[in-house]
Amino acid sequence: MEDMTHEERAATPGLPAPPPPGASALPAGTFAGRAVVVTGGGSGLGKAIAAEFARLGAGLAVLGRTPERLAAAREELAAVAGTPVATAVCDIRDPERIAGALDTCEAELGLRPDVLVNCAAANFPVPAEELTPGGWRAVVDITLSGTWFATHAFAARHLAAGTPASVVNVGASYAWTGGPGHAHSAAAKAGVKNLTETLAVEWGPYGIQVNGLVPGLMPHEDMVPAVRATLDRAGRPEARQPALRVGHPRELGWAATFLASPYARFVSGHTLVVDGANWQRRSLVNEPVVPVREQLGRGPFGPPGRPGG
Repeated sequence: MEDMTHEERAATPGLPAPPPPGASALPAGTFAGRAVVVTGGGSGLGKAIAAEFARLGAGLAVLGRTPERLAAAREELAAVAGTPVATAVCDIRDPERIAGALDTCEAELGLRPDVLVNCAAANFPVPAEELTPGGWRAVVDITLSGTWFATHAFAARHLAAGTPASVVNVGASYAWTGGPGHAHSAAAKAGVKNLTETLAVEWGPYGIQVNGLVPGLMPHEDMVPAVRATLDRAGRPEARQPALRVGHPRELGWAATFLASPYARFVSGHTLVVDGANWQRRSLVNEPVVPVREQLGRGPFGPPGRPGG
């Protein structure tokens, strides 16, 4: 849609396309002299968020689990605006490794980061009856516990120093609605939303903002194969959005930079949804119910205790 002529765009329903890549939503240099930590910033939406902070002058500290992906992201992000980029291999399920990663990045950047974006998460679609204890723990430990561990380690430094800071937690709209096919992730994201609201009240007196940020459907090259396959089965994702288009990762980045900027100092405990109103969508007449197993292409149930494939 971004390649359409003005006349074609004017005749096209739905929400307009965003400004082009490279545009910024805030004044140049908004984050100059500041450092921003992005967990899960080596790929996908996390990398898109990090890029928008870089365009506004921030030094970046990118945490992730894959050294090769981090190395590639470091090179790509450093080229965005020439700002410094530090990376650290870190499993956010381990509080000690988080502390070590923050120490490493702070030393390399020469700055104590005063913005944390919690983007690291785990998810895969699965019928609830097929969700194993290991699958449950993996998603909840990364998405909820990891968000808490990173937030706690980051905030503790500012609480001790008496310095202001901002936390942005990337959530999901099924924290409000439930998420059939994603029982583990929906439960974890509901916890993240509650944590956001709780910490905003507790830490506001000490100058620490805590907000949430929820992306809509924003396809990117790093999407989990199982999620991509589900979208492919549905077909034409833009036709399933009230905006009649999907989102662009940079739109999430613009929202993140606003929430952490000086222009949002009085915004805390809020969750900003960037999804073109998709999560509020309702039909006048309910569609026929299609069980989650069928939506995911699963066969009939197997013997007791052994769901079918």
